[in-house]
Amino acid sequence: MASQIWTEKYRPLTFEEIKGQENIVKRVRALVESKNIPHMLFSGPAGVGKTTLAIVVAKQLHDKNWRNNFLELNASDSRGIDTIRIQVKDFAKTMGMHSESTKIILLDEADALTKEAQQALRRTMETYSNSCRFILSCNIPSKIIDPIKSRCAIFKFKPLKKEEIEEIIKNIAEKEGLKINIETIDILYGHCNGDVRQLQNILQSTSALSKEINQEVLEDFIKTIETKEVKEVIEYALNKNFMEARKKLLNVMLENGLSGLDVIKQVQKEIMNMKIEDEKKLSIIEKCADIEFRMVEGSDDYIQLEALLAFISK
Repeated sequence: MASQIWTEKYRPLTFEEIKGQENIVKRVRALVESKNIPHMLFSGPAGVGKTTLAIVVAKQLHDKNWRNNFLELNASDSRGIDTIRIQVKDFAKTMGMHSESTKIILLDEADALTKEAQQALRRTMETYSNSCRFILSCNIPSKIIDPIKSRCAIFKFKPLKKEEIEEIIKNIAEKEGLKINIETIDILYGHCNGDVRQLQNILQSTSALSKEINQEVLEDFIKTIETKEVKEVIEYALNKNFMEARKKLLNVMLENGLSGLDVIKQVQKEIMNMKIEDEKKLSIIEKCADIEFRMVEGSDDYIQLEALLAFISK
């Protein structure tokens, strides 16, 4: 809850405050000013401003009454057909309160909706288009069915660049009285990789301990694998020493508190820098992609990483 309050504190209130998505903001702002917005689909990685832009749209359309004319649902929590039939439909079928503009329904993480719920949503978007507009936010647009995509104006968000992240860090540091040097900004950018939400969580956690945030303060909050450790794991596997590779990998994960996804991304980076045949690199990268997909779908991290090491050893 504290993290959510801190995030809300630095959430932009106007279009001008949104960083890194200038082209999208320009197009959306023009639609809002015309008071005739379509259904919209925001797609892109986490923490780049999709939900924030949807809230700014509601605030700009409805001013002080925006909360009465705005419904936000996280589809990953309420992903079934009943959510569309009950919560969404009940809100959509009434006209806006104290406003001439249509109400806004934000379905965050819409790619988590079941196919049945998406089919029900398609019909709801058509039926109640006079009273409300839908904004769907997702990370994986391929999971949204085509009939919904065809009803929406699609906006593709991108990760924020280093200079944009740096501007956000300096703004927060000034307001919170934090001391952050250039080296620390580089570390923060390298870890959050354009994800502002993750950046804010790190800054909030570290600022509770010290107002001067440096590499030492960040060590406990940013757990990464040293390149040499990953390289050792891969080299053991390439030399067909599977048991040593497995032992080393498990030790690295347990000591650093890392997830399987953290490890697989580090493995992918290190493979590209190793002096092995291109054909082997291609095979390992392809296998990494397969393993990452299985992890995202809920497979056991340890078993999947052991399978990767077995593949490399063979």
